[in-house]
Amino acid sequence: MPFEFRLIYDGAHDGATNMARDEAISRAVSAGQQLPTLRLYDWQPPTISLGQSQRIDSVDEARCRADGIGIVRRPTGGLAILHADELTYSVSLPITHPIAEGDVMTSYRRIAEAIMGALRLLGVPGVSANRVAKENRAKGPVCFEAPSDYEVVGAGRKLVGSAQWRRTDGVLQHGSLPLRGDIARICAYLRDAPSPEQVRAHAATLQDVLGQLVSWDTAAAAYRRAFAEALDIRFVVGALTADELRCAEELRATKYANDEWTRRR
Repeated sequence: MPFEFRLIYDGAHDGATNMARDEAISRAVSAGQQLPTLRLYDWQPPTISLGQSQRIDSVDEARCRADGIGIVRRPTGGLAILHADELTYSVSLPITHPIAEGDVMTSYRRIAEAIMGALRLLGVPGVSANRVAKENRAKGPVCFEAPSDYEVVGAGRKLVGSAQWRRTDGVLQHGSLPLRGDIARICAYLRDAPSPEQVRAHAATLQDVLGQLVSWDTAAAAYRRAFAEALDIRFVVGALTADELRCAEELRATKYANDEWTRRR
């Protein structure tokens, strides 16, 4: 029997709002107040998100301010991503859900199967998600410099960057699929970043690998279909509840838009 999930098409928000909404949804799902949830969204303005343990001094804050680039710290680990012109997904699960069973890598691989299915539906060749040798991992602060274990690669280059947060009661995983633009533009906003040429050699946007622009709506439809097929899900389209929105506003004010959280490292 298919798993019942809530599907939220959530539009574009600033970085602090996006991270607050992901956590608010995850809390509600983990508490059994809402169905497991797939949220699909975008970012406005463009924003650099840092992994939970990444140092704030890796970012050129003055350059970001000058160019209107936001900065937010994620609740998940990993390296910096410049969120612009992309489809972002988040999956919220109670820790007891079958998709969350096992360790981080086991559940990560399950979700990677759905993401790979979406890319195949969109026509991406050579889609895979495998373990990565230590010597091939990213050496600098940029998430898209190189894939991590079971991150999705297409046409020989990294296409989707993801990170997961496991708690005693729930799992939150989110990640980004760049649709267009220069995958290396983040290098201008980070200190000690790899060269743009190095990033472009190992990562790409969807437009790069397909040679044509794919709209957000088309990519979102592929994610919906692939998640349903790969993970045996029946979706119910919904929205954040009033309680989730209140929780998100509180998290935004006290955590994600708060300098104490952003500058914690």
